[in-house]
Amino acid sequence: MRGTTTTRTIQRTAAALAACAALASHTSPALAHASDRGHVLLLPTGHYIAGAALAVAASFLVLALLPPERLTSFWRKRLPLGSIPDLRLPVSLVSFAFFATLVAAGITGSRDPLSNPLPLTVWTLLWVGLTLAQGLLGNLWAWLNPWYGPYRLAWKALGAKEDSPLRLPEWVGYFPAFALFLAFAWFELIDPAPDDPARLAIAAGTYWLFSFAAMLTFGFERWYRQGEFLSAFFAMISRFGIFEGKQDGPRLRLALCWPGAKLNEAEALPPSGALFLLATLASVSFDGFSKTFFWLGLNGINPLELPGRTALVATNSLGLAAMLFLLAAVGLLAVLVGERLVRSKQPLRQSAGLFVWSIVPIALAYHFSHYLTALLVNGQYALVALSDPFARGWNLLGTAHMPVEAGIAMGAHSAWMLWNLQAAAIVGGHVLAVLVAHLLAWRLHPSAARASLSQLPLTLLMIGYTVFGLWLLSTATAG
Repeated sequence: MRGTTTTRTIQRTAAALAACAALASHTSPALAHASDRGHVLLLPTGHYIAGAALAVAASFLVLALLPPERLTSFWRKRLPLGSIPDLRLPVSLVSFAFFATLVAAGITGSRDPLSNPLPLTVWTLLWVGLTLAQGLLGNLWAWLNPWYGPYRLAWKALGAKEDSPLRLPEWVGYFPAFALFLAFAWFELIDPAPDDPARLAIAAGTYWLFSFAAMLTFGFERWYRQGEFLSAFFAMISRFGIFEGKQDGPRLRLALCWPGAKLNEAEALPPSGALFLLATLASVSFDGFSKTFFWLGLNGINPLELPGRTALVATNSLGLAAMLFLLAAVGLLAVLVGERLVRSKQPLRQSAGLFVWSIVPIALAYHFSHYLTALLVNGQYALVALSDPFARGWNLLGTAHMPVEAGIAMGAHSAWMLWNLQAAAIVGGHVLAVLVAHLLAWRLHPSAARASLSQLPLTLLMIGYTVFGLWLLSTATAG
């Protein structure tokens, strides 16, 4: 009997191992930008969420007691750092050459999104890494964008001295950037295969050509600010950076400032600009929300039997639009109630367009928290892929054979570290948003009491969004 039992046990074990091997052989490659979280946090999240909400509320109370003029004078301080030569033209040309190489690698290189440098560069180094660098340092994209250099060379070859005389109508505002960003967000979050190198190469190359043609038609500066969504987004995010650059002839004068200090000088955005900035926050929020068991269950989907992106295209498209509409509606309502509390005579368009700047630190915080593990893990894959962009056995950067430490985002210790970093970023982002909104309110309402009272509904909204953000980090997700 014992021998028979042992034999059956061995047979069952062998069958199980064979099944696991067969399953592993049919496993599809991981998506290049999908490793935003690989574990469910089993931590006392209720305590974190309550503490975070109290921290944001306490920041509002402290700011209500501090004289706004002192905060404003403190934020206006600058530390001059000297000047540097304006090298935008050669840097942009190098950037364009790098972009062209990536597109070629996407078409002719490896089909594996974790081995091809194009998806790793676009989704990890550009959309995650450069966004965070912009928010921390300043407008690096003004130098790195791949259009400025080719545009200047084209106009020089044509013998033109000025930009195109054609102008976008005033009412257009940021709507071109808003529409293009929605297309970008849909491709990233909802398209069935955004990581496929060839598809991404065609999309990126087509977008470059379209933007270049628009710049030649309407002028570089006009389309750069209102039409090209990456440039518009990076310019807004860079207002939180600690370095400030001002053109001084052929040189650029640099100064060091406090984080978010440049937001104090921001003008009210038109409705199209406010919608654009809200869309950037809504897309990151929905990216996390769409993977939760709650959202999947709401749509009748078993999270343990996830059907894949193709089956969710319509559902998630409606969800993304709903997230943007809800965020815009609640934000506008908070501003409206705040202005009514102080009997303001300012047009709602002016108030909303000014207070929407307080979203910048929140958007940065969510970007950091949502994509932190993707940056840590896929950033390593990017270093490997960039060293051999065409999968020909090259080792250009000396990193082609570097081992990827995926364990950096796994295990109890990593979970604890990542959770605390993400939670601190979200809470800190909302606290800074309260500070920014408070200083902007003082511009509209020079009375400290009226400025604080007008911000009460917006602060309640930020507390709610803090709770929502921490819930997204701690709840179970699929995919």
